[in-house]
Amino acid sequence: MGKEDVLRAIKDAEKSAAETLLNANKEASSIVSLARQNASEILNSGRATSESDAQVLLSDARESASSEAKVVSTGGQVEQKNIHDSGQKNRDKAAKVVIDAFRK
Repeated sequence: MGKEDVLRAIKDAEKSAAETLLNANKEASSIVSLARQNASEILNSGRATSESDAQVLLSDARESASSEAKVVSTGGQVEQKNIHDSGQKNRDKAAKVVIDAFRK
């Protein structure tokens, strides 16, 4: 093997190494880009799931609060009727006392 053959082999090896390095850089860039895309998709999916779960919790809380409000409202209406009825009885008694006082 002569000197020219050795130099040509070195030059070919350098060219091959440069191509291999260029291809490796392209592949590394592609891998990083794909990893970023996957991370973004995972984040978006997580956000969507979190928002959905939060909406379910809010809906359940609203439903529970509505049920509790109905119970309290019903109880309030019953108490209001009892007070009204008691007031009516007391008015009748008061009217009778006043009328009886005038009769004496």
